[in-house]
Amino acid sequence: MTDAAPKVGDRQYYELLEQLQALDFVLVELNLYLDTHPDDLKSIEQFNKVTQERTILAKQFQEMYGPLQNFGRAYSKYPFEWPQGPWPWQV
Repeated sequence: MTDAAPKVGDRQYYELLEQLQALDFVLVELNLYLDTHPDDLKSIEQFNKVTQERTILAKQFQEMYGPLQNFGRAYSKYPFEWPQGPWPWQV
């Protein structure tokens, strides 16, 4: 993994991952709501704001700890990082 690979007890790694999970939860709920209320401008604005927050946080996390997803959804440092663990769902 990267030079800053998470170590047991790396508090910041787990805090950032938890923040990402919380933002993902909000985005899923807003997406479900917007499926049935597509004209709710305030909810669309909230969805876009949370999407922007998540994008920024994911970029920060990936720069520090490596990719969150593969298949072109995250950049990789050299050597290719994806095969190296732990993956976010393994911690």
